[in-house]
Amino acid sequence: MAGRIDETSPFMALRIALLTVSDSRDRASDRSGDTLEQRVREAGHELVDRDLVRDDALLIAQRLRAWIADPGVEVVISTGGTGVTGRDVTPEALAAVVEKDIPGFGEMFRMISFGKIGTSALQSRACAGVANGTYLFCLPGSPGACRDGWDEILRWQLDIRHRPCNFAELLPRLREA
Repeated sequence: MAGRIDETSPFMALRIALLTVSDSRDRASDRSGDTLEQRVREAGHELVDRDLVRDDALLIAQRLRAWIADPGVEVVISTGGTGVTGRDVTPEALAAVVEKDIPGFGEMFRMISFGKIGTSALQSRACAGVANGTYLFCLPGSPGACRDGWDEILRWQLDIRHRPCNFAELLPRLREA
């Protein structure tokens, strides 16, 4: 159950950056990034940046840190590098920059995936966290996983009108001490 949208509340567009992590794709073949970009725009959010880096934990963390330091970026969504092979290092890069984990994101993503791909969902290390008041969400690299992550979770949690609660309404409080 996704909750509900309170149509009496005004929508608030969030400023979102997208990162594709891949050794085999370029901008022209980045279907997962395209899937997320389309959904971000259709939802009414602002796409402030989009980048592609290879599977290298230092490069991924460097890109995340740049966006975390940018007050114009409120949310970062990455796609790719969340599997279990030697080159899959996105969760490790996230761990290097995150201040607080959001473990329920990965758990919920795998629960949704289990309903669609069965026990293969175990191979996903989808994860999320917060750093310097910025939300960070890491999705697997397939367009289907990006659709599931956006349509089933992020679409709702990044909409301030979603009830009973959402991540968007907590943005002003993320830097509280």
